[in-house]
Amino acid sequence: MSGVRARGAADGGGRDRGQVTVEFTGTLPLILVVLALMWQFVLIGYTFTLAGNAADEGARAAAVDGDWVGAAREDLPDAWRGSSRVGRGSPAPGMVEVTVGLKVPVLFPGGASMPMTITGKAGAVEESRE
Repeated sequence: MSGVRARGAADGGGRDRGQVTVEFTGTLPLILVVLALMWQFVLIGYTFTLAGNAADEGARAAAVDGDWVGAAREDLPDAWRGSSRVGRGSPAPGMVEVTVGLKVPVLFPGGASMPMTITGKAGAVEESRE
């Protein structure tokens, strides 16, 4: 019997059969939770990016007395546009500042939102029209 091993007490008698399946089944929920958390962190980061960009666009429009609210909301995806809060301030003479607050969706944009608001702020120098 060269090269062929007989099954018996020396190799466990097949008691390990299905062990990989059992271990994978046990760790699958943990893997799914980690993936869901990673996706949620991606959505938080994307919301930061959207809030900052929307504030920049709003500040540019406010600097030339344009529709700063419309400019801030124009490029937002629908899932973020509905919960957006846009405000305007003047931190110094000759300056405008636009603040955009966005809610972070939970796992899927358009569904429930987390109880936190991501804020983006941007400022610009007012331009005079002559």
